[in-house]
Amino acid sequence: MKRLDAWKRAAIGVVCGRRSKWLVLALWLLVLLFVAPLGMKLSDAQDNDAQSWLPGSAESTQVLDISHEFRPEQIPAVVVYARGGGLTAQDRRQITEDVRQIEKLRDHGIRGAETRGPVFDRPADPRAAQIYVPITMDAAGWQRIAPAVDSIRDQVGKGGDGLAVHITGPGGTSADSSKAFEGIDSTLLYAAMTVVIVMLLITFRSPTLLFVPLLGVIVALFTAQALIYLLATHAGLTVNGQSAGILTVLVFGAGTDYALLLVARYREELRRHEDRHEAMARAMNRAGPAVLASGATVVLSMLVLLVAEMNSTRGLGPVAAIGVAVALLAMLTLFPALLLVFGRWIFWPAVPHVGSSDPTRSGFWSRTGHRIARRPRTTWIGTALVLAALSIGLVELRAAGIPTADQFTGKPDSIVGQEISEHYFPAGAGDPLVVVSDAGAA
Repeated sequence: MKRLDAWKRAAIGVVCGRRSKWLVLALWLLVLLFVAPLGMKLSDAQDNDAQSWLPGSAESTQVLDISHEFRPEQIPAVVVYARGGGLTAQDRRQITEDVRQIEKLRDHGIRGAETRGPVFDRPADPRAAQIYVPITMDAAGWQRIAPAVDSIRDQVGKGGDGLAVHITGPGGTSADSSKAFEGIDSTLLYAAMTVVIVMLLITFRSPTLLFVPLLGVIVALFTAQALIYLLATHAGLTVNGQSAGILTVLVFGAGTDYALLLVARYREELRRHEDRHEAMARAMNRAGPAVLASGATVVLSMLVLLVAEMNSTRGLGPVAAIGVAVALLAMLTLFPALLLVFGRWIFWPAVPHVGSSDPTRSGFWSRTGHRIARRPRTTWIGTALVLAALSIGLVELRAAGIPTADQFTGKPDSIVGQEISEHYFPAGAGDPLVVVSDAGAA
């Protein structure tokens, strides 16, 4: 225990030292200069193909592994034509011409020569037809699926004069998903930053102080992204769009939470000590163990995901753990050093001076704390009963997955086409089942 206390005092002394705080800042600056270019490459290391999401032991995953030996993975884009009163002779000539044009396509992984169709809903008086266009889904498939579908759409048009033309199936849905997720990293970054800024303004009531934790969190995010990029590139860590998006939100949330705990203690100590370095050392001594315990708990909890069956969920564990660990390190080293460099004025306009009144000793939350302290048993029993009542809805929870149509906030072309296809054709007609034999023949 004495040795642990000695390590803690030494670590606090380095972060809060008059000269050593500049060393801490210099080290983080060097880290940032090195990792920022790598962090921005994380999107290039993302693996969004089917195998990165499916369980490694699933038969479908094994089929994909085997099929790669004799053909690349492919998904069909399904072009659906429909006219409520029945397809006209002109419609059928247009569909035949569209097939001929699609068979010539080779760009963006389109395998036009393998196009199948048209397939009609009924032979005598067809009301709808479908064309199946296979698209290669290799390592670059997620990036080029949207351009591939756009190329097919350029050939078939958008219909008119009562003829509906839509592109659906796995290819059409994947293209709409790709467009929906386009720029999602920057969107999540700006959204998380906005939420953090608003929360810090409400909590700190200082337009200057909020930039310090924000700077620390951004440095932590770039560092975490760089580490994850290196692991994804050289150690086989599975990273996809989902885990990369969660990483951004998690780092901002965890880093801000740790900053709030430390600032609260630091501001208290500034009212008791003239020397801000001593105030920070005492704040770190009081709040540091709580922050460290909180961060370690989250990191260990995230690593539990390593036992998950889904590859995407298993990969999320290390990604989230790295993000929280780096945020914890930044908030316990870089953030305190930045506060010390800026001095008391960073709390403007409510600068805490020695001997000034502590607003935490009065007000709503102070009165609430005193009431809880007087009746702790009543408080926890009442809270437990309320939480139990609110959790009754769990008995009706049925986690059966999300239908494809519900994955979008709007109604893209692929979903409209899916509804039309389901109306005229058997369910699953646009996504055939692939069976692979032991001999490797499909």
